[in-house]
Amino acid sequence: MQRKNRELRQTSETFVLSAILALSGGFQDAYTYNARDEVFSNAQTGNVVLMSQHLMMGDLRIALRYLFPIIAFALGVLVAERISHRYKNASRIHWRQIVVLVEIVILFAVGFIPERFNLLATMLVSFACSMQVQTFRKVNGYGYASTMCIGNLRSGTESLSVYLRDKEPGALRKAMHYYGIIIIFAIGAGAGGVCTLHLGLRSIWISSVLLIVAHLMMYKEKR
Repeated sequence: MQRKNRELRQTSETFVLSAILALSGGFQDAYTYNARDEVFSNAQTGNVVLMSQHLMMGDLRIALRYLFPIIAFALGVLVAERISHRYKNASRIHWRQIVVLVEIVILFAVGFIPERFNLLATMLVSFACSMQVQTFRKVNGYGYASTMCIGNLRSGTESLSVYLRDKEPGALRKAMHYYGIIIIFAIGAGAGGVCTLHLGLRSIWISSVLLIVAHLMMYKEKR
């Protein structure tokens, strides 16, 4: 019974839920890159590189295209942290569900934003992505990121190295968790690219549907 309660309490850390979030995260990055002026919603390192490049080339207008999503990403982390602090003891709904609901609404609204407001759309997606990465930071007890791959790749390869050296089964299991999340993120990114080409701006609603599934899965989440 204690073990069962522990599993219910950590729904947000299960591999299945983490996989859904990673699938959505990859989809969102491909969406903004393919449909919203080749700006990343998750990969802020790429945005920093491109912003700096255009800034040094004297193209301030394009540099701002990458700067504002970076700022929006930072604001999303701030808002998610505030939601966590304010609603961590809420009885009717878990604070993580609140974050996911906000993300769902934002992404649904983005589908209505026309191309001439691509910067606004990308900022909103970046804001939603950062809320997600701030809120969901563990998969089966391992620290991870659902909207980017660099940290997961480093952690997975480190764990694989430990397994190859010490033949520790737990290290291999940990590595497989990280590599699994990376593969699922890549699948989401590929699907995002294909769906964007065929469905256009409203393809982001697919990401909203994935997050609705994640939200429903967390009804048994304990505080």
